[in-house]
Amino acid sequence: MIVKDPGTRVDFAFEWGAAYPEGQALVASEWLATPDEPGGVTIAAQTHELEQAAVTLAGGIAGHVYQVTNRVTLSDGQIDERSMTVRVEER
Repeated sequence: MIVKDPGTRVDFAFEWGAAYPEGQALVASEWLATPDEPGGVTIAAQTHELEQAAVTLAGGIAGHVYQVTNRVTLSDGQIDERSMTVRVEER
């Protein structure tokens, strides 16, 4: 679980390279934060490279818990996803 202050913008990343045979690369990456609610955690920015997908998270309501999911498409057409839990707290 990751703890985030509601007033911060914080970067996180998933390293995908170790999970797949050499030669596989990310060709697409999408991030989603749920629940989608007014004032909730938002995806402020997102990028991806050959083996890493990164996101900048903003906002959130103190005391709420969010699931942030990264769905990627690999160069051979496989689709995979990983999620992390983000708890928002005043710090």
